[in-house]
Amino acid sequence: MSSDSVWLEIGERIRESRLAAGLSQEQLAKLIESERSKIAKIEAGARQINAVELTRLATALGMPLGHFLYSRPAVISRRTSLDHDIASSAAQEAYRIEAALTGWLRDVRSVIELGGLRPRPPLRYAASVADVDDAREAARWTRTQLSLGQDPIPTMMSACSAAGQLLLVVELPGDGASVVDADLAVAVVSRAGDPGRRRSTAAHELGHLILGDEYSSDLGGGIAASRDAREAVIDAFAAEFLLPSKAMQNGVVGDLRTYLVTHAATYRASWAVVIRQAEVAGLIDGADAKRWRSAPKPTHAEMMQAVGWAPQPDFESVRVPPTYADAVLSAWRNDRITAGRAVELMYGQIETEDLGPLDEDVEP
Repeated sequence: MSSDSVWLEIGERIRESRLAAGLSQEQLAKLIESERSKIAKIEAGARQINAVELTRLATALGMPLGHFLYSRPAVISRRTSLDHDIASSAAQEAYRIEAALTGWLRDVRSVIELGGLRPRPPLRYAASVADVDDAREAARWTRTQLSLGQDPIPTMMSACSAAGQLLLVVELPGDGASVVDADLAVAVVSRAGDPGRRRSTAAHELGHLILGDEYSSDLGGGIAASRDAREAVIDAFAAEFLLPSKAMQNGVVGDLRTYLVTHAATYRASWAVVIRQAEVAGLIDGADAKRWRSAPKPTHAEMMQAVGWAPQPDFESVRVPPTYADAVLSAWRNDRITAGRAVELMYGQIETEDLGPLDEDVEP
């Protein structure tokens, strides 16, 4: 790549990051104590900048420095481009999620190179998927491959890892994104929103991997339809994966609402997923489903009562997969990375004091 091309690419990412931050060129210039004309030239690739300037820009834009220095995968699930001077809030959130995804991909590869991390090969569904019925069958197949049966999924972090997709939980607004880059599948999920939504997002991104749709750079599967239709197919996969429709056909005990709330709490699925699966299972019809969706959602107390008041955590304190965390700590103990780098790679799951001293640092 020529020098001019490099500066054009860096300038474009600065422009995109500025739009994602909701800043004008003049506002960004003030943040770094520069001039709007210089920002315009940088974004156009007409002005080179040094490491100090780029670091100041990255800090002002709330982006890691690597976001501007490394190429990103060509295709990411649910990518939303920033093509206008004023980006929508959804596009801003998607861009920042995708920036986190590419950073996560680099960090995973870095930890693999350090040794100790060997992700499972990504699980892919070989049969053609043309509609929501096919997607539900793919979800049932995935559950069989992961030995889940019809049981509730303990954590989506472990389920994704078992399917070969390494998941990161990020403190960003939005939903999630995923990518398959050569032999490595990674995804990020926002911690924003309630636990049911987070699990649905994780299951949705797993669906992108399993079905091998157009959002993966390693294409497979066979979903040939509009984007909305493809998303509907992925949503059907996610719902069936989280809460199998057959699990709801064991007979309604008591009133229907209590039965549905119990399934929502036990499977830790969103109310929308429960209503959807109740309709698939034939417990309610379309008109009933519409009424249930508009009715008040279960309260937190109802959900807790349904599981005997036992806490049901998922994505609360864990940010990275356990196998990844083990590899990071192993690299630190073997003096291959610093404590600061280990904490950075753990994405807020631990702090420096949690590491303690290395064995050789302990007085005999």
